[in-house]
Amino acid sequence: MDSHSFRTRFKLHQLNHGIPSILTGRESLQAAVLIPLIEIESQLNLILTQRPMHLRHHPGQISFPGGKVEQVDSSLVATALREADEEIGLKADNVEVLGAFPSHHTMTGFEVTPVIGMVKQPFSMKIDSNEVADCFTAPLSYFIDSNNRHTVDFQRKGTTHKVHVMPYQDKFIWGITAAVINMLCQHISDS
Repeated sequence: MDSHSFRTRFKLHQLNHGIPSILTGRESLQAAVLIPLIEIESQLNLILTQRPMHLRHHPGQISFPGGKVEQVDSSLVATALREADEEIGLKADNVEVLGAFPSHHTMTGFEVTPVIGMVKQPFSMKIDSNEVADCFTAPLSYFIDSNNRHTVDFQRKGTTHKVHVMPYQDKFIWGITAAVINMLCQHISDS
C-alpha cells in the first residue's frame, strides 16, 4: 500500500472523535506516541523503536516514538511530535498528522494516545541512545495480513488480560504497540 492509497482509505473512515487537544489534568500519567508511516519504494512502512534496557518503564520493548506529557506541550499531538523529534530526529514540520486513536490504558497506569502521521520526506534518523536502543522500519503490508497478528492471554495479579503479539523478523512486538498496530490495520481494512 502506498501513501496515496493509505490516505484515501484512512480518510474514508475518519475517526469518530477529534484529535485530543487539551489534557485531562492527569499529565503525570498521560503520554502520546506517534505512529509514523513512511513510504519506501512505493510501500508504506511503520517506523518503530526499541527501548533501552536501562529504562524504568517497558525496558527493551518495541514501541513507537513517544512519551509522557510535559508542561511545554500544548496538546497530545504536540507531545507525540516533540518526542519523535527528541528520540529519532523526526521534525514536526516533516509530519502530516492524519488523526488519532482513542487513548489506551497500560498495565503500568499510563493513558497513551496514539497519533497517526505520514512522514513527508525521507530523513536522517538521529537516535537518542538514552531513550532508544534501535530504530527500524517494517512494511505495513506485513501487519495488514491478519496471519501476522495474534492475541494471547496474559496473567497479571490474578487477572487475565488479552494481549496482542506480533513477531517480526527477530523482533517481538506486543502490548500497546501491537494493539495500536492491530487497530490501525482494522481501521484501514474496513473499507
